[in-house]
Amino acid sequence: MNVQQDDKYDTLGYSGIFLSCFSEFGAHCVHSKPEHVLVYIYSGEQVIVDRNKRTIIKAGECAFIRRDNRLQMFKNSKGADFYKGISLTFKRHILREFYSMMNKADIPQNVPVSDIKIFKLEPSPAIESLFQSLTPYFDSNIKPTEGVTNLKLLEGIYALLNSSEQFYPILFDFADPWKIDILEFINENYMQELSMEQIAAFTGRSLATFKRDFKKISSLTPQKWLINKRLEMAYIKLKEEKKKAQEVYTEVGFKNLSHFSTAFKKQYGIPPTEI
Repeated sequence: MNVQQDDKYDTLGYSGIFLSCFSEFGAHCVHSKPEHVLVYIYSGEQVIVDRNKRTIIKAGECAFIRRDNRLQMFKNSKGADFYKGISLTFKRHILREFYSMMNKADIPQNVPVSDIKIFKLEPSPAIESLFQSLTPYFDSNIKPTEGVTNLKLLEGIYALLNSSEQFYPILFDFADPWKIDILEFINENYMQELSMEQIAAFTGRSLATFKRDFKKISSLTPQKWLINKRLEMAYIKLKEEKKKAQEVYTEVGFKNLSHFSTAFKKQYGIPPTEI
C-alpha cells in the first residue's frame, strides 16, 4: 500500500493485523493488495472509491474488501474524532490452513460467486467482540503475541463465514495444490494474446476443467473477466497516469482502438478520450 501523508500518520502492524490512527485531516492511499482485508472503524470514517462508486464506512461499521482490486482510500477525521481503525489481512497460507482443518461436509455447496468488491457487514456479536478485544493495543506499548494475532485472524474468518455463505467461495477460491493458481496467472498475463485453450494449458488444466475452476472465482465467463480486467487497467492508466487512448489500448491487451473504444464506452458510459 502506497501511503501519502496529509498530516500525522501512524500504523502499527502485527503479523497481518494493522492498527491505524490518523490525526487532523487523515490520510489518502491507493489500495492494491493481493490479500482480502477486513476493516473495522472505531472513530472517524473511511471512504473507499472504486472509479465512480463511493463506499463510506462509519464509526462502528465493518467492511470486507476483496483482494486484487485497485481502490482509493481516504481515512478521515470526523469532527473532533480522529480516524482510528483496525484491519485484518488474510494471507493465502492462513486461508489454506483454515480450509484444510474444516469438515468439508459442513461447506455449503453451489453458492453463487459474487463479483462485489466491497461488502459492508451487518453488526454482529462476533464482529463486535473481535475488534473490541483488539482495542487495548491502540493505547499500550504491548505487542500482541504471534499466537494472539493468529487467533484473531481465525476469529475474523469465522465471523465472515457465519455472517453469510457468500464468503465461502470468496475466501477459499484457491486452486488445488498441484495446479497453478488461475487468479494469479491471469492477473499477471491478462494483456497477453492467449487463447482460452492456451491459458488452460499454462495453468495445468484441460479447457473444461479450467472453465469449471473459473466458476469458483467469478460468475463471469473467462472472456468477459479478461475484458473487464483490461478495461479497469485502461481506466487507471487514463485517469491516474494521464495516458492517451492510443497508448493505452495495446498496453492492456486490445488489438485495435475501435474495439477498445466501443468496449470502454459500453462499460463506463463515456469514451476513453473523455477521461
